Amino acid sequence: MATPTTAALGPGKDFSEGRRWLQLIVGIVCMVATANIQYAWTLFVPEIQETFGWERASIQIAFTIFVLVQTWLAPIEGYFIDKFGPRVMVAFGAIMIGTAWVLNSQAASLTGFYVGAAVGGIGVGCIYATCINNALKWFPDRRGLAVGLTAGGFGAGSAATILPIASMIETAGFQETFFFFGLLQGGLAFVAAWFLQSPKAGQVKASDKLNQSRRDYTLKEALNTKLFWLMLLMFTCVVTGGMMAVAQLGVIAQDLGVKEFKVNLYFFTMAALPLALMLDRIMNGISRPMFGWISDHIGREKTMVIAFTLEGFGIIALGYFGHNPWAFLILSGVVFLAWGEVYSLFSALAGDAFGTKHIGKIYGVLYCAKGIGALFVPVGNLLMEATGTWSSVLYTVAAMDLFAAFLAVTLLPKTLANHVAKSTIPGSAASAGTASAHA
Repeated sequence: MATPTTAALGPGKDFSEGRRWLQLIVGIVCMVATANIQYAWTLFVPEIQETFGWERASIQIAFTIFVLVQTWLAPIEGYFIDKFGPRVMVAFGAIMIGTAWVLNSQAASLTGFYVGAAVGGIGVGCIYATCINNALKWFPDRRGLAVGLTAGGFGAGSAATILPIASMIETAGFQETFFFFGLLQGGLAFVAAWFLQSPKAGQVKASDKLNQSRRDYTLKEALNTKLFWLMLLMFTCVVTGGMMAVAQLGVIAQDLGVKEFKVNLYFFTMAALPLALMLDRIMNGISRPMFGWISDHIGREKTMVIAFTLEGFGIIALGYFGHNPWAFLILSGVVFLAWGEVYSLFSALAGDAFGTKHIGKIYGVLYCAKGIGALFVPVGNLLMEATGTWSSVLYTVAAMDLFAAFLAVTLLPKTLANHVAKSTIPGSAASAGTASAHA
């Protein structure tokens, strides 16, 4: 029998804005402590290559392993989130993250880095899935903003540490840097984990502005809907370009000849690559809550059209003008501004469409799109070597972004409306209200 979502039952006497915002802040702290294992990787690749002499493509397999493990284990992690709750899952993830950085600090073979990547993928997956899951449950009325802020902690979490990491790599070596930041970040996430909790009935409220299901779907039910597979296709198209940029930005900057270019900002001078990475983290962090907030007001579909189109044309411009250091800085920021929102929009849409009781499992499967996109990272290297230019790679992923924008205009609105109309619970006033609220 279909059961209403917790949000559909409405807020009760236990509803507290302060309580749920505290939970959101704790989740953001956990995400900030998690971010560098993905976003700072590009700083380590040139140093690893110089130290051991391995081919760049072989080293980047570690990044692919990390993303595949992080994403493709998400459905399993979703099961354990439902079983053990957020505290245990985030604490376990923190231990795995710290262990991964320490393993990388001691690795002397490609296999060692591959093992570190797998362990790190498990840790990041546990923390990321849990914190996103918790944000969706606490804020059904502001899912876009809440998930955007939480995911923004992951996207912008490395902004403050990019320069210290780059500086420590230069002065102390990449091994010492792996070790120090692994203990620091793993410890922070472990402590924060014990402040997390899931909401109870009466502690949340539903949105009256958006198309939202009034019942909770199981994973099997979600997989049997057209909406789920349309979302997965669009998610994969958009995330591929961003994954390519995350993993290869340092390499692209080096091949375009702008990596060591000194940018004079009047108050200080900095090399183009670290500055671009810092700018990208900031833009990434801004985009997730910004587009999430926008989507809470104008709808997920319209917001997707805006963001995906901006990313597509931003990537095209990066491929065309990227040899200019200033253009490289500005356009990489535009790309990350438009890409960062993908995680807040699709997770919020999943919560809207399928409810939150089983969202850990459902979004876990949907999140596998990131793993699919990661498969294109080494393929991008091969395509660049075959064509002799990054432009061919960038134009390909830009076309995927624009295709996703086209789907957001043509298929997504009707598919979502039909899905919500079918998901109402007979006899539920809340269901009837939502079914007509966005018609």
